Amino acid sequence: MKTKTINFSKYSSFKIGGSLHVEVLESLEDFEHAFPDWITEESDKPVLVGSCNNVLIGTKPPPLYILSKNFDYIKIKDDVLKIGAATPSGKIASFCKKNNIANFEFISHLPGTLGGLVYMNAGLKEFEIFNHLISISTCRGELKKDEIEFGYRFTNINSSILEATFELTYGFDEEKVAMFKKMRSNQPSTPSAGSCFKNPKGDYAGRLIEEVGLKGVKQGDMCFSQEHANFLVNNGNGTFDDAIFLIKEAQKRVYEKFDIYLECEIDILDIRYIGKDSELIKP
Repeated sequence: MKTKTINFSKYSSFKIGGSLHVEVLESLEDFEHAFPDWITEESDKPVLVGSCNNVLIGTKPPPLYILSKNFDYIKIKDDVLKIGAATPSGKIASFCKKNNIANFEFISHLPGTLGGLVYMNAGLKEFEIFNHLISISTCRGELKKDEIEFGYRFTNINSSILEATFELTYGFDEEKVAMFKKMRSNQPSTPSAGSCFKNPKGDYAGRLIEEVGLKGVKQGDMCFSQEHANFLVNNGNGTFDDAIFLIKEAQKRVYEKFDIYLECEIDILDIRYIGKDSELIKP
């Protein structure tokens, strides 16, 4: 298995994290070696990362792995669309436009790789990656869509995704592209990991953060954006500790004022927090 060094302060969309050694997975055999069944504690498990667009890398990260280019592909086969888990969203969008394929117009506005998008059921409002999913191939075998629990920014997938198969429908829609671009127009361009928290049912995380007085509030170089309060942004030299402070503060204030717990949408990759999202605050 190959190893590469990644500087996460440059690689991740948050621009936070040091230079770390990351194992490169090139085959199913590599997965069997990297993810043995005997590891049961969440904080001890190695983590497969993609392009790190919704990830906050901690100062005590778990062992990290990344897929090789062997998993970066798009194929039309037997009237379905098969996409490798390491395929960037921009490449998928370009392929669908070039080949007049419908239902993926929104994906160019969702940075990341296919595996991460499927794992969190990424989307824009009602347009979600699971809408036209047929099945996924994982390092533990194939799963049909109806075998997976999924919802708003959630799935119960617990093994690494290698490939996803989608319905193939023709008719790329430029009007949808324009609509999705407009939907994203209020989001900051400053480095961030996208939405910090999931929207609670019937409300919006950004509104709640603004209501508790945290919009624009800074800790070091990190702050909740003035453009969109649910975007935790890095204004230059933000650190993991600064980001965690603001995440905890938002959860604490919103819980105290509204009795609502804000669940992180970003993944915090630090052994002190993995699998312990609900323990970031203790009301």
